[in-house]
Amino acid sequence: MARLKDFYTSEVAPALMKKFNYKSPMQIPKLHKIVVNVGCGDAKENVKVIDTVIEEISAITGQKAVATISKKSVANFKLREGMKIGVKVTLRGDRMYEFVDRLFNFSLPRVRDFKGINPNAFDGRGNYSLGLKEQLIFPEIVYDKVEKIRGMDIAFVTTAKTDEEARELLALMGAPFAK
Repeated sequence: MARLKDFYTSEVAPALMKKFNYKSPMQIPKLHKIVVNVGCGDAKENVKVIDTVIEEISAITGQKAVATISKKSVANFKLREGMKIGVKVTLRGDRMYEFVDRLFNFSLPRVRDFKGINPNAFDGRGNYSLGLKEQLIFPEIVYDKVEKIRGMDIAFVTTAKTDEEARELLALMGAPFAK
């Protein structure tokens, strides 16, 4: 199987160059990084929750995840400064392209009643955010070992200047946008 990075250089980059009339290959937008984030509000009561979420996200992404720590104390949420309240991992390079390939081709089609991802979830600067309701869509997660179904946020950070360029980049990489 050809890697997505090779596909980008052979198929995606020339198509983007032609469509947007770039004068230099350095103007072609690229996928810079992917950030996978899981918030664990129930980690306040049980500290071991963070460890299981770190294991799950590490299995999904193929890279060690780190715990995120609260910056402020919020009395209404019974949250103190310095408590572990989430997990994140930042993917770059080959791991990033492998994750994109697995996400678009294997995991998203496993979502129940899947009609495509929202084509309007761009931030105005060429970055795309995607929310998933459960981690069970990934083949790396064993259903019997899951204690609680958790959602996650996936942010695709690109070097594109506009949303249209980023949408075309992700579409050429195989993003299943809803029609």
